[in-house]
Amino acid sequence: MKTSQSFRIYFTIKSDKEKDGKAPLYVVITVNKEKCFIALKQKMVDTKIWDFGKGALKGTKEETRELNSYLDEVRLKLGNCYKELQLKGRLINTAAIKNLFLGEKEEVYTLSRLIAYHNETSTSDLKWSTLKHYYVTQRYLVKFLEDHYKTSDIYLRELNYKFVKDFEVYLRNHKPKDHQKPLANNGVMKHIIRLKKMVNLALNLQWIDVDPFATYKLKILKVNREYLSDKELADMKNKKLAIERLDMVRDMFVFCCYTGLSYVDMINLTPEHIIAGSDGERWIRTCREKTLIPVNVPLLPQALNILDKYKDNIRALSDGRVFPTVSNQKVNSYLKEIADLCGITKNVTFHIARHTFATTVTLSNGVPIETVSKILGHTKITTTQIYAKVVEKKLKEDMKNLENILNSNA
Repeated sequence: MKTSQSFRIYFTIKSDKEKDGKAPLYVVITVNKEKCFIALKQKMVDTKIWDFGKGALKGTKEETRELNSYLDEVRLKLGNCYKELQLKGRLINTAAIKNLFLGEKEEVYTLSRLIAYHNETSTSDLKWSTLKHYYVTQRYLVKFLEDHYKTSDIYLRELNYKFVKDFEVYLRNHKPKDHQKPLANNGVMKHIIRLKKMVNLALNLQWIDVDPFATYKLKILKVNREYLSDKELADMKNKKLAIERLDMVRDMFVFCCYTGLSYVDMINLTPEHIIAGSDGERWIRTCREKTLIPVNVPLLPQALNILDKYKDNIRALSDGRVFPTVSNQKVNSYLKEIADLCGITKNVTFHIARHTFATTVTLSNGVPIETVSKILGHTKITTTQIYAKVVEKKLKEDMKNLENILNSNA
């Protein structure tokens, strides 16, 4: 696809800087209406013989012919600078032409500089829980550069499709030396997406001219969201646990199964977030840590029972929270113990509570998806549809209702 681009060169003098009848000479370049003045050093022109219309000196004197010849040379050199940028496929603007004309070196931008700039400027836009993942991607990029390029950094202009593809292959083949599992497809894609976002930042800053992701296709696989069935939720809720730490984590998990809160939103709950609604019942009114979207959740009896159990908990009260503070890592570790004790074979993590709320507790029991989406703090129904699948119980009930309608009309 061709792109039209205007480029113009003309000469002028600045009469406001006139001294002893002479004024400094400038060449003006414009690219797509963007204008730039370049002072032609040591060139003072007699204002009486300057032709503003032609951008040259009037007359036939030797001095006049020499200066006009010099202007032709400047015009030719600037035209060559423009053509050079075109041939190199570089971004063409007045600054690039001026730098090339004056022989000034362009500022060099590297991948490490881009990452550092991104991380510094994102602290106000991204939560630490999100930003920390960029640091993980950074570590993978550094290791990739060391292993693949035998260097610790690379110029941004060297980024291309091959770099992105090689990084993808590196992530897929990487075998962690510690306890971590190798990255699955979507785990690889998350690192690629973070790199893509940083590259987009470089494009917006005009640190690079060509997008290395222009022809790259992300390969996100649809994943079945795990959740607890009615029986599994009941087994976990009713299980007698003699170990206090397991009992506490089970209560937190079940609480989120009946409220739809994520781990971080649950752990950050304070008594001020529990309010009396216009119906006289207790509600949770908070904002999602991840998106800052307001969330209003009417508390079901199962959740209220757990709230009341912890209202006098010393650890929670000392922190000013509803529940005692425990790390997400420990919570997920304890949940695996709890799942084993309850005979649940699924890989239970805390986020499954949110899936269970969406699927087993609400949608399966006829709660409209719009209501579920609002409680979960989603901005799009499509996000809720990913979380909440229609399970066999709901399918069976819907088909039974259809059967009754058909029978009544027979």
